[in-house]
Amino acid sequence: MNQNKNIDYPIRINRYLALHNHATRTGADELIKKGFVTINGRKALLGDQVQKGDKVEVSSKKPKDAYVYYAYNKATGISTNPDLGSKDILQATKFPFKVFPVGRLDKDSHGLIIMTNDGRVTDRLLSPKYVHEKEYVVKTEPAFSDKFVELLGNGVKFDGFVSKKCKVWRKTKNVFHIILTEGKKRQIRRMCEALHHKVVDLKRIRIMNIELDKIPLATFREIKGKELDELLKSLNLI
Repeated sequence: MNQNKNIDYPIRINRYLALHNHATRTGADELIKKGFVTINGRKALLGDQVQKGDKVEVSSKKPKDAYVYYAYNKATGISTNPDLGSKDILQATKFPFKVFPVGRLDKDSHGLIIMTNDGRVTDRLLSPKYVHEKEYVVKTEPAFSDKFVELLGNGVKFDGFVSKKCKVWRKTKNVFHIILTEGKKRQIRRMCEALHHKVVDLKRIRIMNIELDKIPLATFREIKGKELDELLKSLNLI
């Protein structure tokens, strides 16, 4: 196993395995319990410390990593929480593993959804205790003024709730970018309606460090490597 990372030794074996992308810490504990990990030829135990120069090996017979993460480009008309008669993501697209969407993106909107089987991500990403950025591109009618942009950014009152201050900037006469750190149901649409504008297109392009990029509609790419490390570290999961 590659030991050329900048690591402060000694280090707990589960953290060592997580830093080398074998599993999350919890997943690493499962590998150790099942006897798939050795340190200098002996089976590792939970809580073992790895010293600099130790030879750590993971058996080739180990199970596939416990968790998978995908960036998915949801099309309009597809629901993350389908009601009667609507089509959901799992009906629209086949994934290699059993996964679920983290959070929601309403049926009339499109763009980035994280799909995973890691239930920890849901709490860390959606709980109001944590602050995580989500970026959207929004088209409205009619065209909006600079005052509209200012009001959106300073917080909008709707249905007895006042949105948090957020970053908003104009792209064209009727398209703007907005970065939210909260997630009320249909929040951007309701904010715009409170300011007498209708959203005619809403696309999410980023969740934290995960970007939509050029993923074709109704398809996905795996989140892995440094990109996954950054995501999980931001969520305090490694």
